[in-house]
Order: sequence, then C-alpha cells, then structure tokens
Amino acid sequence: MNRFEFKNLVKNLKNSLKEKTFFKDLRKEVETGANGTQDYVVKKGANKNTVASTRQ
Repeated sequence: MNRFEFKNLVKNLKNSLKEKTFFKDLRKEVETGANGTQDYVVKKGANKNTVASTRQ
C-alpha cells in the first residue's frame, strides 16, 4: 500500500466516524403514546370512555 492509498483510507475512516457520531448525537427520542397514538378511547356506545384493548 503506497502513501496515497493510505492517506485516502485514513481520510475515509475519519469521515465515516464523523458521520456515525453525527447520527448518534442528533437522533431524537420518540415519546410513546404522544398525540394519542398508543391507546384508543371509545367515544360512543355502551363502552364510552373506555380504552379499546384490541383493534377490529
């Protein structure tokens, strides 16, 4: 391996490590159940204001 190939290898490794740290640091966590996405509340009928356990 000559100097040119070695420099390119080091440069590529450095850039890939930088990208990985950006993705790791800038990723946001998601709240479970935010905006009513987790549970569905029945609005009409005999079971009004109860949480539906299964989807139909």
